[in-house]
Amino acid sequence: MTSWQPLTDELDRWNAAGRTATFWWRDDDASTATAALDTLLSLRCAVDVPLALAVIPACADATLGMAVRGGAVDVLQHGFLHRNHAPRGADKAEFGPQRPRNEMLAELKHGQQRLATICSVLPVLVPPWNRMDRDLIAALPAIGINGVSAIWPRTPAPPGVTMVNTHIDVMEWRKRRFTGVDAALAAAVGHLAGRREGTVDPDEPTGLLTHHLAHDRPAWDFIRRFIDTTVAHPAARWLAARALFVRTPDSSGA
Repeated sequence: MTSWQPLTDELDRWNAAGRTATFWWRDDDASTATAALDTLLSLRCAVDVPLALAVIPACADATLGMAVRGGAVDVLQHGFLHRNHAPRGADKAEFGPQRPRNEMLAELKHGQQRLATICSVLPVLVPPWNRMDRDLIAALPAIGINGVSAIWPRTPAPPGVTMVNTHIDVMEWRKRRFTGVDAALAAAVGHLAGRREGTVDPDEPTGLLTHHLAHDRPAWDFIRRFIDTTVAHPAARWLAARALFVRTPDSSGA
């Protein structure tokens, strides 16, 4: 049986140092009300922590808006159509360097406007497959998008853009199943230790990345236990996306 002790031990180190380990939760690929979305939202209520839901604008419908209304859920923009435009053999990307920048910006602006007719949405872009053209990121503030969220420890962002990434992907995508408790805990403890030791940005909250449409039962079980374990620890605190992406005068790279 896998031991959860390394996670508790790492949080104990934060506590002993008088520091708070912050977390946030992002779930991707939402577009419509489904049984899986119901499971996700029910779990969010049960664990009572904030959730950021990345919604695909071109596919979103009114049932999605109804499902997230009135809950502690922040909606983020997940690309436009979640369509791969990369050439054969290259890493998948919807907004990679192969496309004209003005075309991509127009598509993102249209997606932002469409989402706003369905639900309240933060001006934050989650690029499909967690990758996009770096130069495009710098152009996002011109269309009203001032936040980006991808995966892995963040690097300095262009002026006017707040970047907050995720670090614990619960899925093993090659087999399309839960990555396993050992791998997920190693990602969590590794990022927390890196923050504590200063090898990664210590102020970036440790992000849990989930995909409700793809979860098997072990994935759901891990999410519940991971959140319960951290919530119960005095050194841990879960934050809402709306707090992480608030614009401040000095937030261009944080």
